[in-house]
Amino acid sequence: MSLLPIVAIVGRPNVGKSTLVNRVLRRRAAVVEEKPGVTRDRREFQAEWSGRAFLIVDTGGWEVGGDELTEGIRGQVEAALQGADLVVFVADATTVFTEDDRAIARLVQSSGLAHLLVANKADGPTAEADLSHLWTLGLGEPNPVSALHGRNVGDLLDQIVSGLPPAPIEDSDLEPDQPTLAIVGRPNVGKSTLLNKLLGSERVLVSPVPGTTRDPIDAVVDLDGLTVTMYDTAGIRRRSRVDDDTEFFSVIRAKQALEAADVVLFVVDATEGVTHQEQRLAEEIAKAGAGVVVILNKWDAADEEDKSWVEDGVGDRLAFISWAPVLRMSALTGSRIQRIGPAVAAVLEARRTRIPTPELNRLIRRLQEAHPPPVRKGRRPRILYAVQAGTEPPTVVLFVRGGELGPDYLRFLEGRLRGEYEFLGSPIRLIARTRTKRSPRD
Repeated sequence: MSLLPIVAIVGRPNVGKSTLVNRVLRRRAAVVEEKPGVTRDRREFQAEWSGRAFLIVDTGGWEVGGDELTEGIRGQVEAALQGADLVVFVADATTVFTEDDRAIARLVQSSGLAHLLVANKADGPTAEADLSHLWTLGLGEPNPVSALHGRNVGDLLDQIVSGLPPAPIEDSDLEPDQPTLAIVGRPNVGKSTLLNKLLGSERVLVSPVPGTTRDPIDAVVDLDGLTVTMYDTAGIRRRSRVDDDTEFFSVIRAKQALEAADVVLFVVDATEGVTHQEQRLAEEIAKAGAGVVVILNKWDAADEEDKSWVEDGVGDRLAFISWAPVLRMSALTGSRIQRIGPAVAAVLEARRTRIPTPELNRLIRRLQEAHPPPVRKGRRPRILYAVQAGTEPPTVVLFVRGGELGPDYLRFLEGRLRGEYEFLGSPIRLIARTRTKRSPRD
């Protein structure tokens, strides 16, 4: 449970909830677009005002009736209210309130939580003076703001901070940063289902419609005693398939979450196998330097022939992350899901592996003598010295003279390093630095 107070932002679709969140955070963190229904899951951000830190929760637009997806969004909004300390109900100052506004107002009133009514899109004195209709919602005085232009947002933040419960602890007493995991994969492979199963609750909206998750969703998860912050990201597609601004920004944020992750749970649909999209995504993961655990999801739904075909595809099409452990499971039923915790712990340990410099140089010298680097452009390079410059991921710098080491020789060295040390699930970065002859002094 978070030690920071929680502020839930609620309202019907397209009243500017995400725009208000972005204004509070002073950055474009929540996906915003001029059409309803863009925000679907509840998403938490840490904010600060006047020295007081709090979590602000952006929720999907609450609507009466609708389809199964709309019902799921309503459930997410209601779940956000259950954990909130303060509710900010956002209405549109430029239109009359709707039946959806009335329903949300009743929901806020019945929650018994402290609340503020915000009349957004009040861009000037005229709109600010014409808010009498919002009084009838029964949520107190409307607070006119313009989230888009920042008008009166500072005053609103003053009210939010004053309405929060007293701070129970000092910031210095907070727990240290936890390892970060990102659940990634192409759309509709079961990423959100996996997170919900790990959490034991419907934390993330799950729908059979591909592309339901737009923003990365973060949650604290206990994996067999290992506490991690986990991100469920929007399904990453090829750029040519990203056909609107909303999905474009979602993909960007998914990649940002990937780059910030210590370990990636790379989810593949076992009923469909490894596609070209998975190959490209695996390249992105390897470039980011995160540890990797490959999860073959929906394993129970694949027949024996499909299972053999999928395993062959993992070996062939994901050969460049062949060092990643592969888990076969079903996120929907929870079958074999308990294997994730030990696998993640092993990958985290591997990412912190450090080879003593004398030991590393003895190994490199032995390998170089047995298998010298190939001649390139009439010259044979020679590795003079090696040092491990960092961990997470393990990074080895090779000082070379007499030419350049080719990618093939670097792959050879990486394979031998993996044979000598336990780097399960962790990439290894090998950086070759070529020494040139010194210029003669004048």
